[in-house]
Amino acid sequence: MKNFALIGAAGYIAPRHMRAIKDLGHNLSVAYDINDSVGIIDSISPHSEFFTEFERFQEFAHQLQRIPATRLDYVAICSPNYLHHPHIAAGLRLGCDVICEKPLVPTPELMDELALVEQETGKRVYNILQLRHHDAILKLRDKVAAAPADTKFDVELTYITSRGKWYMESWKGDNRKSFGVATNIGVHFYDMLHFIFGKLQSNVVHHTGTQKAAGYLEYERARVRWFLSIDANDLPAEVQGKKTTYRNIDISGEQLEFSEGFTDLHTTSYSEILAGRGYGLADARHCIETVNVIRTAKVVKGELGEVHPFVPKLVD
Repeated sequence: MKNFALIGAAGYIAPRHMRAIKDLGHNLSVAYDINDSVGIIDSISPHSEFFTEFERFQEFAHQLQRIPATRLDYVAICSPNYLHHPHIAAGLRLGCDVICEKPLVPTPELMDELALVEQETGKRVYNILQLRHHDAILKLRDKVAAAPADTKFDVELTYITSRGKWYMESWKGDNRKSFGVATNIGVHFYDMLHFIFGKLQSNVVHHTGTQKAAGYLEYERARVRWFLSIDANDLPAEVQGKKTTYRNIDISGEQLEFSEGFTDLHTTSYSEILAGRGYGLADARHCIETVNVIRTAKVVKGELGEVHPFVPKLVD
């Protein structure tokens, strides 16, 4: 049995980490969040210590490290994006391996900094890249690998996940903290595309705004027109008023259906990490490089055939 600490216990994704720890038979020793709306702990790990001040959490964690039976093995991080880097570094320096949500950090330079802290501490950082464990994604990857080597697939990726006014008032609506909509809601798609279609060859941005972004990516095995949005007005007419989310991935005329099968992916990710097969800094670098370019690139008018069909009608 391994002992875990959790940073960001009040976050949306934190319960999936708590359940993964419990379902795999491990122990959540201590959790931390500046917010105290963490009643979910009662149904998953009611014995866990909890702190709302990082200094008290950190001191308690250091005390746990003195005794072999209570010593922490892992720190899981579900805090806001801009805090990932300092929280990862703190977990490594505590003497723990770290499991962090994506985006790991915003820039390749911070990836390099974390690699130095890994070397200094002898501990490792693991990123949750759960789509790499989804059955539909794995089957598509096998299909692409089996296709003739000169085959390049045409992909259209559309993801609209409606968010209310609260979003822009939260840290997620502050680009200094979330690093923008493409990074915050898109990073796992860019990792998925790299995982399936290989190295990125071209990265062009056709639109960027506070609520949506679009562009063109070309990989070794695919040409991708992509569109991401949190604006309900972008939902296709056929789903408006019926659904708040629209996700569509078209691959050379075939639809990739992966709406189901997400429930246990965090548990699978944890199982792989604990078995020594987790995804580390090198695995996460490609998608961090991709979002860093998207965030800093100059918006250009797209070439014919490279522009997502939703782009011409954008007003953001």
